Amino acid sequence: MRYAEDRLASFAAGQGAARRVHVWEPAAPRAVILAIHGGMAHGGDYVTPARWFRQHGIATVAYDLCGHQDARRVDIPGFHVFLDDSALFLQWVKQQYPGLPVYVMGHSMGALIATHLGLGHFRDDDAIRGFILSSPYYVNAIKVSPLLLALAGVLGALAPRMKVPLAPLTHQLTHDADITARHYEDERDGVRATEITVRFGNALTAAQQGLAARMPGWTKPLFAVVAGDDKLADADAAEAMLQSVPAHLLTYQRHPRNFHENFNELNREDIYADILAWIDR
Repeated sequence: MRYAEDRLASFAAGQGAARRVHVWEPAAPRAVILAIHGGMAHGGDYVTPARWFRQHGIATVAYDLCGHQDARRVDIPGFHVFLDDSALFLQWVKQQYPGLPVYVMGHSMGALIATHLGLGHFRDDDAIRGFILSSPYYVNAIKVSPLLLALAGVLGALAPRMKVPLAPLTHQLTHDADITARHYEDERDGVRATEITVRFGNALTAAQQGLAARMPGWTKPLFAVVAGDDKLADADAAEAMLQSVPAHLLTYQRHPRNFHENFNELNREDIYADILAWIDR
C-alpha cells in the first residue's frame, strides 16, 4: 500500500458517499487516534506519525475528507460536511475498536475541524479522552485585503467552483527533504491537491469566524503544538486562542524553527514522545 497502511477500509459518509480510510494498527491496540488531515492533503499523510505510534501500541485511522480523495482541485458543499462526516467516522471507529479510548488528532485545517468537533459534535462523548492539534488553521498567515475578501464572497455566489490563485508553498511545509519529495510526488500523481475553489476558501474563512470567543468553553484534555515559522497558519493567533483554553486542560508547545507540518518535521519524534507521555498520563 502506498503509505505503509496495514489495511484500507471505507465508511458510509453523508449523502451515501464512501470515504476511504487509511489504517495503521498494532496486533492488539490499547488506544486509537482518529486523525483528520489538513487542507489539500489526504489521510495517507499521517503515515509518519502513525507508524511511530503503531510501535507503541496505538492504532491510527485517517479518512480522506470530502473533496480531497484523488482530487487536484478541492471543492466542498460547505464546512458542515467535515463535521457531519467526522461524526459518522467516529461511530465507525467505535465499531472497529470497541471500548478503546479515542484521541482526536488534527493538523492545520484538520485541527480547525477537530476544534469545532471538540466544541460541538464530540464535546460530550465519553469515548474521546482528548484532542491533539498541530498548527491549527485558525487565522491565515497570508493576509488578505478586505476588498479581496468581499470579491471572494461575490465570486462564491456567482462562480463557486472557480479556481483560487495560490502561491506554491509545498517546499515550506517541512524541513525534511524526503517528505517534501513525497508531497511533490503526490501532487504529480493527483493524490494531493494543488488547487482550491472559491467555495472551499470561503467555507474555511467562515469556519474561522467567532471561534476565538468559544475557546474558553473547551472541556476536553488538549495537547497543542504550534510551528513558529509557519507560512500558512498564523502562529501568534493560534497561540492566543489556545491559551484561552482552561489551563488545567491544556498542554502546549511552540517550536520556533518548525515549518507548518510539526508531525513531519525534523524534531517530530520528540513531539511524538511528548504526545505519548501525555496519553499515558
